[in-house]
Amino acid sequence: MRTVLIEPTENPKVMKFVADYNLIPGSLELDRNSDISEIPLAQELFNYPFVERVFITANFVAVAKQDTIEWEHVAESLKNVIEDELLANPRIYLQKKKEMYQIYSEMTPNPNVMKFVSSKLLMEGFVEVKSKEAAADVPLAEAIFNEFDFATEVFISDNFVAVTKNHSVEWHEVMITVRALIADYLQNGGEISKIEPHKHENPVEKILNRDYTEDEQKISDILNEYVAPAVENDGGKISLMEYDQSSKTAKMLLQGACSGCPSSTATLKNGIENILKQFVPDLVERVEAVNG
Repeated sequence: MRTVLIEPTENPKVMKFVADYNLIPGSLELDRNSDISEIPLAQELFNYPFVERVFITANFVAVAKQDTIEWEHVAESLKNVIEDELLANPRIYLQKKKEMYQIYSEMTPNPNVMKFVSSKLLMEGFVEVKSKEAAADVPLAEAIFNEFDFATEVFISDNFVAVTKNHSVEWHEVMITVRALIADYLQNGGEISKIEPHKHENPVEKILNRDYTEDEQKISDILNEYVAPAVENDGGKISLMEYDQSSKTAKMLLQGACSGCPSSTATLKNGIENILKQFVPDLVERVEAVNG
């Protein structure tokens, strides 16, 4: 409990409320036109219509009142308010809490890929880092590669980080450690990426960002509506890369957890191919996977 003493001053309009520690370096002089958005104590005091000014320095708060009110009627109430506010914010200013990132791990269909899901959005879009050497512009990925020799790829999208490992370890051996590193990195304000998501200048991106033909757009729309949500839930991304009208073949680019996944081919053949045949039977007969 913070103890505050009431101490009169030579000015009958001003009363000092003295704390048992130094409140702030320097001083604050506030009136009803001051910006008090970050000063909860001042907000509470100015809720009293008779309070004209608040002065805070060293170990005390001085309050100036209107002449229409007597101190004997209000001093004790103000003392209680000041004690409560000093207990909540000992340094006067609002103590902004660090943004808390809750991270949980989630398996994906690819046994080599683990998805680490954040309670907060990490980025709008995605970045994919295929090796440690390529991680310089994605500090979060670089931190993962530097700490874990078994990490081979990092895929960051929306609210998750998908990490691909090699065969030297099993996820049950390292999952908790990886999750802790990602959580600590984000909690300490670490930069996620220096590059804009989806802005990689490479041939694949140029193909994906081209204007689709009418047929390609129909296929892409079906993918986005019926396939993409499930794939993204598994830590991956799927995009229509190429469409051959003569053979009615749609080539899909697989990224993130989908890339290199043993079950990707089966998923495409048994799932996506069937969906496309059902919705656009005149356009698609075959689906092929291209690992990103």
